[in-house]
Amino acid sequence: MVALSTAPAADWRLAVVLLVLGVAAVLVSRAGRLPVAREQALAAVRAVLQLAAVSAVIALVLRSTPWSIGFVLLMFAVATFTATRRLGVPLDQLGWVGLAVAAGAAPVVVLVLATGVIPFNGPGLLPMSGILIGGAMTAATLTGRRALQELRAHVGTYEAARALGFSGPEAIRLVVEPSSGDGLMPGIDQTRTVGLVTLPGAYVGVLLGGGSAVDAGAAQILVLVGLLAVQASTAATLLRLVAVRRVLPLELGGLAR
Repeated sequence: MVALSTAPAADWRLAVVLLVLGVAAVLVSRAGRLPVAREQALAAVRAVLQLAAVSAVIALVLRSTPWSIGFVLLMFAVATFTATRRLGVPLDQLGWVGLAVAAGAAPVVVLVLATGVIPFNGPGLLPMSGILIGGAMTAATLTGRRALQELRAHVGTYEAARALGFSGPEAIRLVVEPSSGDGLMPGIDQTRTVGLVTLPGAYVGVLLGGGSAVDAGAAQILVLVGLLAVQASTAATLLRLVAVRRVLPLELGGLAR
């Protein structure tokens, strides 16, 4: 028996539902005096246009493994640039932020492909790589922003540690380490509550594609545990780079000298 796809049909019905939902979001925001109605409308329109364009490109890219690899590299570049901007560090530190993102995502992608858990082709490579790179970007952003906030707020602690004989990197780590795990908590909580609070994207995606519940569970647990490894490696690498002054905003450039 062939499983039927339960994915939504891309026809006029979907267009009507999207329009109704978008208008509802705007009207409710206005009625509730939430100052985001305009942003919601723009976000919805952008999402439709961007996904339409990306879907057309991906449909072509998935047919070729080399093109899929190229698209993965593009996703990595965008993720690195986005994380760098979110951290508020100079663009000449882009390579170091990219190193942190790659340190998390690359080993896990290689592992799942090398073992054959995910097939080395476009449909296998692209979705998994995108999820893992996105997770690494999020970990770099959340961990880095929190570390830099702590450094700004506790410059006195840093200077006191230096006065006591700590090296610059040691003093920075003394400041940032107490909150170093905060950026990983969303991923940990999602993994801890999967199936009880939410059914995350990979699970729903397999079900919508006609896969069995077992297949969906296998895909989702691979994603979640993979993300734990990705985000831990990215966070640890980025914190190390912050400590040795490879990733620091200009106003904190005098630290660790």
